[in-house]
Amino acid sequence: MFENLTSRSLPSLNALRAFEAMARTGRATIAAEELHVTHSAVSRQVKALEAAMGVRLFSGPKHRLVLTPAGQELLPALSRAFDEIATAVRRLRSDGEDLHLAVNASLSVKWLIPRLADFAARHPEIRLHLEELAPQATAHRGAQAVVRITPAARLSDPLVTAFIPNHIGPVMTPAMAERYAGDPLAAPRLAAQSHPQGWAIWAEVAGFELPPAPEQPFAHVHYALDAALAGLGVAIMSWPLVAEEIAEGRLVAPLGFRRAESAFALLAAPGAESRALATFRKWLVEQGAKTPTPP
Repeated sequence: MFENLTSRSLPSLNALRAFEAMARTGRATIAAEELHVTHSAVSRQVKALEAAMGVRLFSGPKHRLVLTPAGQELLPALSRAFDEIATAVRRLRSDGEDLHLAVNASLSVKWLIPRLADFAARHPEIRLHLEELAPQATAHRGAQAVVRITPAARLSDPLVTAFIPNHIGPVMTPAMAERYAGDPLAAPRLAAQSHPQGWAIWAEVAGFELPPAPEQPFAHVHYALDAALAGLGVAIMSWPLVAEEIAEGRLVAPLGFRRAESAFALLAAPGAESRALATFRKWLVEQGAKTPTPP
């Protein structure tokens, strides 16, 4: 009886993990990094799961796969199950004062980490563990919460806490702004591959129609920011990431900043609430309140 229950009713656990990670992160390569296996191993496991269940879970061309209705139905239940397993294991391994967070790389490098000394000094009993959050992901296996820029549609979720409204605008060095004083948007355009829609979002909220122009790509937002600081061109940036650079005169925003339909927010995992998470959430809100108003 038990053999039938495990071998015939349930597919391979590894296959289920591979599908859940790929569906949640949106890419087999990111799922492979999370699971510490190869890209091809993830693809094989997902194909094996589809064969075992007799349904297609993904559809579309190889590099633009989307979930089928069957995949959309399966994903939430698997994510909840694996999250509960991760939470149970984490609680057994800790004394209740460890806090595991996943953060988008640029937000971590340019905003969060420079402020963590204050959190550590005020709450030395909390051991903070940071991991990188994939650009489009809203959850990370084993993390009690993620910190990222979040669309306005998600902000009403009771598990989401917004701590800074997002304002975006083009930034460049003072020398670059002087050189392109007549038309700042004629400067070389810098773009982040982790946020490829940045220029389009700014153009929409600012009411500008951008002329076609080549964009120099950089892997992350903070790479594009460093390129702007180096005088390579103009980049679209969120105000909290560049407030200090503008205050110190290293960057200028010739067209100002516009409110975007998003916010810097903490997204807690279901069932992950703890004293450490509540403490960090309160600290984030306090830090957000200190952010000056954008020009």
